[in-house]
Amino acid sequence: MPEFPHAMLREIYEQPEALTRTIDAYLSGTSLKTEVAALLKGWSNPDGEVLIAASGSSRHAGLAAEILLEDLCGLAVDVEYASEYSCRGGSERRHPSTIVLSQSGETSDTLAALREARRRGHHTLAITNAAASTMAQEAEVSMPLLAGVEKAVPATKSFTCQLAVLYALALYEAARLGQFDEAQVEAHVKALRSLPQAIAGQLDSWRALMFMLAQKYAAAASFLYLGRGVHYAIAREGALKLKEASYVHAEGYPTGELKHGPNALVSDAVPLVVLATVDRTLEDSVVRYEKTLQLLADMKAQGAKVIALANAGDKAVEELVNDCVEIPEAPEHLLPILEVVPLQLFSYFMALEHGVDVDRPRNLSKAVVEQPAG
Repeated sequence: MPEFPHAMLREIYEQPEALTRTIDAYLSGTSLKTEVAALLKGWSNPDGEVLIAASGSSRHAGLAAEILLEDLCGLAVDVEYASEYSCRGGSERRHPSTIVLSQSGETSDTLAALREARRRGHHTLAITNAAASTMAQEAEVSMPLLAGVEKAVPATKSFTCQLAVLYALALYEAARLGQFDEAQVEAHVKALRSLPQAIAGQLDSWRALMFMLAQKYAAAASFLYLGRGVHYAIAREGALKLKEASYVHAEGYPTGELKHGPNALVSDAVPLVVLATVDRTLEDSVVRYEKTLQLLADMKAQGAKVIALANAGDKAVEELVNDCVEIPEAPEHLLPILEVVPLQLFSYFMALEHGVDVDRPRNLSKAVVEQPAG
C-alpha cells in the first residue's frame, strides 16, 4: 500500500476511484443515462454556440472542452477567463449557452461570470465538486463531480473528474446533434470507462519516474510545456501545477509557437516538457504527432533538454529526447486525462525538492472568494 505523506499525493492516487464514481454518475453501462439526457434537454443553444467561463485549473479543463465540443459535436466554443468576462461590459448580440467550471462552486470571479451570463439571458450549466454550492444552485443545470473532498490547494482529482464530465457532456451533444450514432457513443463510453484502470496500473511506475526526474531537473530555473490541439490545455495545466506547487516558473505554449519567440529562452536552465502522444486511428492526430517529432529533432540538434510524454513503446520519440514518460494508448480526446497525472506527480516531487509545503502553497487558497470589506 503506497504511503501518502501529503494530501496532494493521496488525492493523485485517489483519481481512479474518483473517476469511476464520476463516470458512473452520468453513464449507464455503455450509454448515457436517460435522466442525464432529460436534465440537459433544452440547455443547448439552437445556434450551436457555447461559452465557457472559469479560472485556474478549471479554465484549463475548459480549454480541453473547447476542442472536445468543437471536434466531436461541431459546436462553436469560446473560453473566457471568468475574471474578465464578469466585468467586460459592452453589448452582446450572441446568446451562447454558458458553462461555468469551479472545484468549489464558490469562486467569486466564476460566480460573477455565471450571474452575468444569467443577466444576459443565457442558458447556464455549472460543473462543480459541490452539489450544494452557490453555482450549482444558481445555474439552470448542475453536473456535479463525485471527486470527493480535495484538501490540497493544487487541484488533481477534481481536474480529471472535470474532464470526464465534460467528455460525457460532449457525448450527449454529439448524439443529440446526430454526429454520433449509437455504436459510436458506445465505443467512446467504453474508452472513457477504461481510463481509471489504466491510471491505476501506471501510478506506481509514474511515481518512481517523476521522483527521479524531479531530482534530475531540480536546479532548472524555468520550464516550457508544449502541446498541440487538446494537449495544449494539459501543457497549460502542467505548467500551472509546477508554479503553484513548487514555486518553479513554467509556461504552457502551443508546440508550434515555440519558434515564434519562446525558443530564445531554451537552455540548460530552461528544459522543455513536450506532449508527444498520438492516436494513430485519427489522421489529424498523426499529422500533429509528425510535426511534434520534427520539432523534437530540431530541439535535439539545438541541444535542448527535453522531457516528453509519449505512447508506451514509442521509440521514435524516445530517441529524440532526454527522458520519456510512457502514456497508455487512448483515443485522442481522452489522452489528456492520462497525460496530466504524471505531470501532477512531477510538480509534487519538484515541490519536495524545493522544500515547499505542497498542500498549502504560499499566497494561495483552495477557493478564491470575495473577502469582506473592512
